[in-house]
Amino acid sequence: MQVLIDTCVWSQALRRTKTDDNNKHRLELRDIISDNRACIIGPIRQEILSGVRDKQHFQSLCEHLSAFPDVLIKTIDYESAAEFSNLLRSKGIQGSAIDFLICAVAHRYSLLIYTLDNDFKHFSKYLPIKLYTVS
Repeated sequence: MQVLIDTCVWSQALRRTKTDDNNKHRLELRDIISDNRACIIGPIRQEILSGVRDKQHFQSLCEHLSAFPDVLIKTIDYESAAEFSNLLRSKGIQGSAIDFLICAVAHRYSLLIYTLDNDFKHFSKYLPIKLYTVS
């Protein structure tokens, strides 16, 4: 099954430090990528790139991410995201517009969501989404 990778996972996996060569999220993402199961949407791509100050690093990251074409977002996804937001707000649960867009796209394409954001666990109690779990 295809996996929609959230910004926080990309960031965790791309962060390079001397002490986390065996970072489980980096290894998991590498496996998902090597199995051709990794997906991305434009807003996640934008979030990843928005935090990069160095122009060369930005260009390098753009090149690496270009291997992952954006999953097409349609008007119905924005409408579903708004519905999801309204539903969860009625349950006292808040989330960002991009989080609900991730949920809507994942639902329509039957994608698993790989995230480190615990809010998605709350979302999954009320929304028709499936979360990716690291084995």
